[in-house]
Amino acid sequence: MTVQETTLHMLCGKIAAGKSTLARRLADAPATLLISEDYWLARLHGEEQRTVDDYIRNSRRLRDAMGGHVEALLGAGLSVVLDFPANTVASRRWMRGICDSAGVGHRLHFLDVPDDVCRARLQARNAAGTHEFAASDAEFEVITGYFQPPSPEEGFTVIVHRHAPRDHSGGQS
Repeated sequence: MTVQETTLHMLCGKIAAGKSTLARRLADAPATLLISEDYWLARLHGEEQRTVDDYIRNSRRLRDAMGGHVEALLGAGLSVVLDFPANTVASRRWMRGICDSAGVGHRLHFLDVPDDVCRARLQARNAAGTHEFAASDAEFEVITGYFQPPSPEEGFTVIVHRHAPRDHSGGQS
């Protein structure tokens, strides 16, 4: 039997790249807890969150409240999948501080998905009403403007998940 290392899993990818889907899959591992920013923001701020500025303000507040909690969970030996977007150097620095303070390992999962695929997924997700928040195409563009892919200088263990285009038979290639 292999002993699993306590790990903070972080997710980097544009809106509708598949971060939450991957987060749920990662959280299926033993002794692993999922903490979703969208879940908490929807329940704490719901209708109060209408603009990108609202999101930025509320997300900052949630990070301030959750940092110590996530560190305590990691310190207790639970791995955490932090489904908060690790999409800027500053957000990744905050996350790195948590795992460094807890003295645990990390994995930065980078979902490298083209913008057109993300937009199509976003439109389908909005139409289905299956996500806590619906972002418009204009909001996608604004938020994507802040996106910074991880760089080697940041020192993360990066796992890249690339989008696999569909072949003509409808399967993944």
